[in-house]
Amino acid sequence: MNLDDLEWQVSHFGGLPPGRVELLLEHGGLDLVIRAAAERGEWFCAQGATQALCRAGEFDRALRVMEPFVATGWRGALWARADILLRAGRTQEALDLVRPDEAGRASAAECRAYAELLARAGRVDEAVDLLVPHLDESWILSVLVEITEGRGRDERLLELIAPRAESARGARSQGRWGHPFWAAQELQAQVLERAGRADEAIGILGRDVAERRFLSQNTLTAYAELLARHSRLDALRELAAGGDAHTVLGIYASALRDHGHADEAEAVMRAAIAADDWVGHRAWLSATLLLDGRLDDAIAVAERGFGWYDCSNLLAPLVVLLDRPEDVLHLLQHPSVVPHHGHEEFQHQWLARALAGLGRVDEAIALVEAHPAPWTDPRIVRAGLLDTAGRPDEAAAELRALGTVEAREKLCEVMIRQGRPAEAIAVHPTVVEQRAARPKPAPVARDENGYSLEPPF
Repeated sequence: MNLDDLEWQVSHFGGLPPGRVELLLEHGGLDLVIRAAAERGEWFCAQGATQALCRAGEFDRALRVMEPFVATGWRGALWARADILLRAGRTQEALDLVRPDEAGRASAAECRAYAELLARAGRVDEAVDLLVPHLDESWILSVLVEITEGRGRDERLLELIAPRAESARGARSQGRWGHPFWAAQELQAQVLERAGRADEAIGILGRDVAERRFLSQNTLTAYAELLARHSRLDALRELAAGGDAHTVLGIYASALRDHGHADEAEAVMRAAIAADDWVGHRAWLSATLLLDGRLDDAIAVAERGFGWYDCSNLLAPLVVLLDRPEDVLHLLQHPSVVPHHGHEEFQHQWLARALAGLGRVDEAIALVEAHPAPWTDPRIVRAGLLDTAGRPDEAAAELRALGTVEAREKLCEVMIRQGRPAEAIAVHPTVVEQRAARPKPAPVARDENGYSLEPPF
């Protein structure tokens, strides 16, 4: 275990990544995960195991799991230990462990992490005081709003936000679009709303929108969602009827549905499509119809866009929303579904998975073999299709025969689901093997002054 390997694991999701660790834990492999952390230096195993142990109240055991990682001096492990201590009720130890020194206090990122820990420990005023000197970093304002939610500090937050929101309004009034605090207006409304002053929030944002004194469409969206949350359907209808329908009409239609007016919502969106055949209107209606179980109606709405360059806004969401492989197959084999411009591989992938999910694995494999371009290794895809089709033994045999680092990673998942977690960990490549298999970037040619000799583009 060394710092370089730990940094590499985090930046590349190396070793046993979080998804596989979670799968192991779901299959009762906690002790195996703990052992992998200790014996193989697996960071995500240590992280997953300590979180599971903390949920079970086994804080001392969690600290023991983390100790070898802390011993390296790696900052990520120190923060993980602090989290365990805090959850164990050892608040002062947690804070002392990662308290920033004077140099650390100059870093907005380090102060953010420590402020979040302070807020979790109930020391909200200290957290705010730590971050206020960094308010020249506009993102700190969002952090302050987040860590003070429900902590009774809304009035103080509003004092910090108000001048920055006013400055953003002034920038737009002067015809300037760039401003560091472009999100301050919606943050101001958010804090007002949670402080029980929703009418005031609606009034402030409403005037900003009416006078076009905002810098981002996010502010317009925030206003529409605020109206929807407080059942201001008339105001929302008026807003959607203006020039911002592309941004807010879907919010209005969703609000109608939430208030039991599904038929009216559908009529509103169909009328919008008739007047302005914009892909976003079709995307909202097709997805909504699909959620209502009306697959053929959803296809009828979306099919006008299946051949457009932006069909990924219409076809892909339908595929993602469909749970049953037979429905995916019905969609993809619909006569109106044409290959996406330059991205036919999307449909090949979707179709192969749908066929395998229906047990038609030979057809799925034939499709992969006929169109191998989308996959780095069609043999691994073949194994995945066998697994999807409910034939894990055959999938495991295929992957074992391949023996590559990628194949062993996939084999690990198959074996976990087969109830063989110890064998799964043993077959998974080590961090050293993964790093060796990862292509290394070619060195950049440089002149005697260290400047790159590569062309800029």
